[in-house]
Amino acid sequence: MTRSATSFRAPASKVVALSIISWLGLVASVHAAPVEVDPSPIVIGQSYALPSSTYGGPRELNVWLPPSYGEGSKRYPVVYLLDGGQAQDFHHISGLAQLGTISGTTRDVIVVGVASVDRRNELALPTSNPKLIETYPTQGQSARFRRFLLEEVQPFVRARYRTSGETALVGESLAGLFVVETYLTSPKAFDHYVAVSPSLWWDGGQLARRPTPRPCAPADGPRSLYLSIGDEGGEMQAAVDTLVARLRQCPVSTLALTYSPRPDQSHSTIYHPVALDALRQIFSAPEGE
Repeated sequence: MTRSATSFRAPASKVVALSIISWLGLVASVHAAPVEVDPSPIVIGQSYALPSSTYGGPRELNVWLPPSYGEGSKRYPVVYLLDGGQAQDFHHISGLAQLGTISGTTRDVIVVGVASVDRRNELALPTSNPKLIETYPTQGQSARFRRFLLEEVQPFVRARYRTSGETALVGESLAGLFVVETYLTSPKAFDHYVAVSPSLWWDGGQLARRPTPRPCAPADGPRSLYLSIGDEGGEMQAAVDTLVARLRQCPVSTLALTYSPRPDQSHSTIYHPVALDALRQIFSAPEGE
């Protein structure tokens, strides 16, 4: 007589026991001693403690090179990044430059991150506002920081890297204020200026209204200014509107102005997407590359 299939089933208690044993074996394998593998550092650039006579001590400078840099003798544009410390904006802006390289959407560039230490001292122009002076007693030394950039940082970079002579200055918030001031006071210092949500509210918006120097770059060669602002509104937006109205009077032959407001972005979210757009526009890769 043939037994039914059910007569060969193991008792339920035995099935449960076998399941527990299998589970314990799995747990044991998961918690087994990890395989010993020595880590290796991920190196994305070079960092310098640059001796500075302007500041009487070393200043942090970080450099990212495109992968093609070591493959030949080509020369590269340089993006000078304000707030460019390793604990500041260096990693995410150099990452955008890498993205442009690997996707072919931008030309290869060198990114030089210039770290800031006391941002209102280094990036803000002098104010006569008593409240700002009381709140930020070290403020207002932007001219000193600009001298450091032009007389120490740029020569250092030109002497050590294959640069093409084309340069850009990039910054956000107070660093964006510094970018705008540098364009208005020293337009020949850089070829391209990128100011993201610049803190033009500083000193009651005086920089945007300042009658001199003229807002148009000298006609020795075109300059570009990429300007953007988020949903900040208020006196910050009013100052940007004043500045844009003045800049739009400049001949295209002296200033290529891009004003790209982003009301969909806040002050804390605007930098990354706008910096990517600006790099793609300024350093767009030629067709066919």
